[in-house]
Amino acid sequence: MSLLHGLATRALMGLDPEDAHGLAIAGLKAGLGPVGGADDPVLAGSLAGIALPNVVGLAPGFDKNAEVFAPMLRAGFGFVECGTVTPKPQAGNPRPRLFRLTEDRAVINRMGFNNHGLETFASRLSRRGPGVVGANIGANKDAADRIGDYVTGLQRLWGLASYFTINISSPNTPGLRALQTKAALEELLGRLAQAADALPQAARVPMFLKVAPDLEDGEVETITETVAAHGLAGIMVSNTTVSRPDLVSRHANEAGGLSGAPLTGLSMRVLSAFAAAAAGRLALVGVGGIGSGADAYAKIRAGASAVQLYSALVFEGPGLVTKIKRDLAARLRADGFASVAHAMGAK
Repeated sequence: MSLLHGLATRALMGLDPEDAHGLAIAGLKAGLGPVGGADDPVLAGSLAGIALPNVVGLAPGFDKNAEVFAPMLRAGFGFVECGTVTPKPQAGNPRPRLFRLTEDRAVINRMGFNNHGLETFASRLSRRGPGVVGANIGANKDAADRIGDYVTGLQRLWGLASYFTINISSPNTPGLRALQTKAALEELLGRLAQAADALPQAARVPMFLKVAPDLEDGEVETITETVAAHGLAGIMVSNTTVSRPDLVSRHANEAGGLSGAPLTGLSMRVLSAFAAAAAGRLALVGVGGIGSGADAYAKIRAGASAVQLYSALVFEGPGLVTKIKRDLAARLRADGFASVAHAMGAK
C-alpha cells in the first residue's frame, strides 16, 4: 500500500495544489489513506495534561472542516488539529491562492480562512471517536467584533474538542495579527477566560494561542506573560511567515504565508525564544518546517512538548508521519532518552 500511496502523491503533484488537496480529502474520506503501525513507546508524550500516543501531530489547514481527522489518526498522527473554523461559512480569498514551491520544499497560501462554518464543523466533531482532536478557531473577515467570533467558536465547540487553539496569527485576514499586541491580546484572552468560566467546567480542556514567527523585539516576552496571566495552557509556535528567505521558485513573490522547509530556521529561533521566556510555565508545540525526524527532534530539544507538520505532506504524502516517527524514536534512543519528556529542552 505504501507504494500505491507514493504513486498517488506523485500523481496529485501534477494537479493544481488546491484541486490536489480536495482529491486527497476525498480519497481519505473513501478509506484510501495509509494505516500506521503501533507506536514506539518512546514517542508517547503529554500535551498540557493530554496523553498522546506519539508527539507528532497534524497541523491545522489540512483538515479545515473536520472531515478526515479519523483517517489521519489512523495514518499515525498522535493528534490532529482541525480548522481554522469561523462562525459563519466563508469562501476565502480568490483563487489561485495556494502555491507549491517545489524547488524550495515550501508552500505559499493566501486561503483566507475558507471553511464550511461552525455548525458543520461542530456536527462532525460531535461524532468523533477516540483520539486527540483539537479545534483551531478564528474570526470571520467581515466580523464587526472579531473577539466575539472567538468567544462564539469556544462556546459552540465546548465539550467537542480535546483542546482549543486561538489563531490570531494568519497573515491572510487583514488586521488579524494586530490581536497579538498587548492591549488587544489582553482583551481577547480576558473575554475568552470569562466565557470559559461560564461554561460547564467538567468539559474544560486546555487552550493554546497560535502566534506568528514574524514578531518584533519584546513581543515574545509580552505574549508569554499575557498567555500565562490568563491561564492558557500554552503556545503553538508558529504560523506561516510573510518573510521570503532565499527562495528560488517562480512562485516566491506570491502574497501570503510561507510554510515548509524555508521556515525551519525562523520557527526554531522563535520557539527557543518562547521556551526561554516561558521557563517551563507553558506547554509549547513546535510547528514550521518539519519534514524529518531530525526536524522534530530539534524542536523537542528546543523545548517543545510536541510538534505539528503539514506542508511536508504536500511533497511526501501522509505516509511521511511513519518515517518521521521511526527516525525520531531512533534519535531519542541513540542519545539515551527514555522518553520525549526527558529530551524536552535538553539542548
